[in-house]
Amino acid sequence: MDLSHLFSSHSLRAFSFEGGVRPADEKQFSKDHPILDFMDPQQEMVFFMLQHQGEPCEPVVKEGEKVFRDQLIGSPKGLGAPVYSSVSGIVKAIEPRLHPNGQMIMSVVVDNDHMYETLPAKFPPASFMELTKEEILERIRFAGIVGMGGDGYPTFPKLVSAMQKPIDHVLLNGCECEPYLSSDYRVMLEDSWRVVNGLKIVLSLFPEAKGIICMEHNKPDAVEALGEHVQDDEKIRICTLKSKYPSGDEKVLIESVLRRQIPAGMKAEDASCVVLNIDTSVAISRAVTQARPLERRIITIAGDCVRNPGNYRVRVGTSFSELLEQVSPLAKRPRRVIYGGPMMGNAVNSLDFPVVKTSSCILLLSSKSPSRSEETACIRCGQCLTACPVHLEPFRLYEALMKDDQTLFSKLNGDLCTGCGCCSYVCPAKRDLTEIISKRNWQPEGAEEES
Repeated sequence: MDLSHLFSSHSLRAFSFEGGVRPADEKQFSKDHPILDFMDPQQEMVFFMLQHQGEPCEPVVKEGEKVFRDQLIGSPKGLGAPVYSSVSGIVKAIEPRLHPNGQMIMSVVVDNDHMYETLPAKFPPASFMELTKEEILERIRFAGIVGMGGDGYPTFPKLVSAMQKPIDHVLLNGCECEPYLSSDYRVMLEDSWRVVNGLKIVLSLFPEAKGIICMEHNKPDAVEALGEHVQDDEKIRICTLKSKYPSGDEKVLIESVLRRQIPAGMKAEDASCVVLNIDTSVAISRAVTQARPLERRIITIAGDCVRNPGNYRVRVGTSFSELLEQVSPLAKRPRRVIYGGPMMGNAVNSLDFPVVKTSSCILLLSSKSPSRSEETACIRCGQCLTACPVHLEPFRLYEALMKDDQTLFSKLNGDLCTGCGCCSYVCPAKRDLTEIISKRNWQPEGAEEES
């Protein structure tokens, strides 16, 4: 298929950025496996009331109450996104449950009755071209969509805020540069119409903007799949970037594609653009055209310890332990379990927690990372400076934090750190630079990322 008409000379260029690293992508475990459904979990369903940036939702159901699929069970207070039940059943408990980040999060626990009874839809199915901007935004707000690239920022306030700015580009982030992850890649292949439709919906909110679907250059089949749906739309282009981590970081992506830098404390909208994840675009399409709330995720299961690595469509609230047990039992005992990707994910010692809106991957690996006891003194080699994609000095930020010197940390623009992990990856002293810098005790205000 000749797709040359999809590209201008600008978008054919393989963009890149200074810094970054090139770890083995390890996507051979899962990328060639079509998405499989695991949509009838047997265990109890746990719905965290905090699955987004902002304030926790307030439970709006009671213990013992019958709930339906797609029924509102958590209402946001302030910045947030509503939470819906992905099954029908009886509310078993409303209590704090352990999150993989170590926090106890108030949760609604539902016993799945496997009937999946659904209440009448709040909105009728419709093409976005039949709706006003206000009606589109209301459907997005109602659906509880958040950034599904990992940041979890509520999509409705993100779009409303951006509509106050002169937005000229909407970027769909399909880079998926984190090793092992392949869920977005499979979505681009298997649900390409919804990917593009979601982008067209967002572009309808920004009449002066153009759309760019961004991905690394090693995904030509995704370019072809998406190209079939944008070939007649002059406002949408497909842009390929060189394969390098972290090409999918929001600030890095904007700089790579649009040559615009975002200072500390600023957002993508301040650079006249909006960045959305691939699966976020699909969720927008489902919300606007089908009136469906966000209640499912595509999860990559990978690593050398699982028998059936691949990508699975899973209901929000499903236990990871049941997911692994049913679809991908262990081939051997893992020495390391990571929730998320190996660069930005968290090591966990249990799988007894649920899938949430921002879940992307679970890795089970036979190899174990070096321990803290193997750290040595910094030798000022400068590798962390070279690798940092946002041009920071990680070793100096580390020292500022060790001295609890917030003034120096701010002077060194530490708030620009995105926690990508490049500095820790290249450090010959095996220092946990990323963990220390990104998990500092003081936090910048208003930061949001879409990886």
